[in-house]
Amino acid sequence: MLFSIQTCPCQINPALNAVSTPLLYQDCCQPYHDGLYNQEVEDSDAIRADTAEHLMRTRYSAFVLVKPEYIVKTTLPAQQDLLDIKAIENWAKETDWAGLEVVAHTPKLSKRHAQVEFKAYFKTPDGLQAHHELSTFVKIKNKANSDASWYFLDPTVSMSVTQKQPCICGSGEKFKRCCGMYI
Repeated sequence: MLFSIQTCPCQINPALNAVSTPLLYQDCCQPYHDGLYNQEVEDSDAIRADTAEHLMRTRYSAFVLVKPEYIVKTTLPAQQDLLDIKAIENWAKETDWAGLEVVAHTPKLSKRHAQVEFKAYFKTPDGLQAHHELSTFVKIKNKANSDASWYFLDPTVSMSVTQKQPCICGSGEKFKRCCGMYI
């Protein structure tokens, strides 16, 4: 890994020669990893990412630092039980992470959806490679209070939901008019 233990993993971008003032892990992703999803989502004191890009950055850092529980807890709640936490952990451990480049952030696809295009760099015997992805996120309001949280919509999770069923995010809209447009 190219970062010092103090620099946050999401601050390293191999496409740039240097980051002018990289944030330290303790000032960037660590508060989210340590507190946000270790608490109940209903907890009004929980720390929440304010944008989909911010959540994506914390998820990247969680992969680098092998925090599979965080990856699961930041995935749409309806998909969490369908994730293979051991596979996530193994992939995180086996990958020689090299940095992150946010290509684009579309903060408002709809009233509750956003997208982040990014490249997660990793080293292989053949050199530096990139996992290039366009990820979709959904913001879900907490029923107990007015807080809302961003979650990753995982397109690799096989779910048996029809287009006319209520959406998996709990919006009350039909799946095809909500998250179904992005999965």
